[in-house]
Amino acid sequence: MPTEISKPATTNLKRSSQGVLSPLILVLFASAVLLTGAIATAFGHKFGYYRGYQASQDELKLKGDAQQLSAEDTKKLKQKLQAMTSQLNTAKQERDISLNNLGQMRQNMQALEVKNLQLIQLNDVYADRVVKQGGLPLQVVGAKMEPLPENAFEYRFDVAMLAKDGQQHRLKPTLTLLDEDNLVNVPLEPSTYDIKGIARIRGRFVMPKGFSPKQAKLDLESNGQQVEQIYNWQLSTPVDKMPISLSEVPETDQRPVNEGKNPTP
Repeated sequence: MPTEISKPATTNLKRSSQGVLSPLILVLFASAVLLTGAIATAFGHKFGYYRGYQASQDELKLKGDAQQLSAEDTKKLKQKLQAMTSQLNTAKQERDISLNNLGQMRQNMQALEVKNLQLIQLNDVYADRVVKQGGLPLQVVGAKMEPLPENAFEYRFDVAMLAKDGQQHRLKPTLTLLDEDNLVNVPLEPSTYDIKGIARIRGRFVMPKGFSPKQAKLDLESNGQQVEQIYNWQLSTPVDKMPISLSEVPETDQRPVNEGKNPTP
């Protein structure tokens, strides 16, 4: 008979050990999973809380920046409004001053117009009286010559005449410059004037190069009367603040000549 060989006892022991270890491994694995989940949950909760806290802080910071920016904008707008209000008030004041000055100028012009009309009326009365007494003979009542830049000169002559008939007449003036041997006729523009009372002869000329006059002669002719007036050419003191160019000098002076009858260029 074949002999039955019995299995070793170690095999049974190994099977019983495996049967005991399998539940233990499952328990340990489940514990590890639970622990890992707990750690992950705790970390996730902490991370979520930190992110929420950071988000809330960022939101508060943004709100604070927005409030600060709004305050700065409001301040700038207030400053701009104050500046515009100040400019408006200044403009109103300037307007009021201009209107006041304009009104004052209007009153002054009206007063001057009335005064001028009164003087014209008085002059007419005197002129009529002079005419009735035989008129006013042709004569020079004021004369002056002034140096200008670029070797130019300005002449001003005030001539008076009232004819016996009381009418206006043509006046022809002639201006001549003389030295010891030569003479220069100064072209006058206009060449003739109307005279009934006062005629104002005004103009400019350029002195010929190299010519130094000793005398200036003014000849007048009107209504059959002739007058010759000779002036010594005298050098005056240097003119203060003489312009550099003739173009900088305004038009000829139309004011009456009060310096006398002798031109002193």
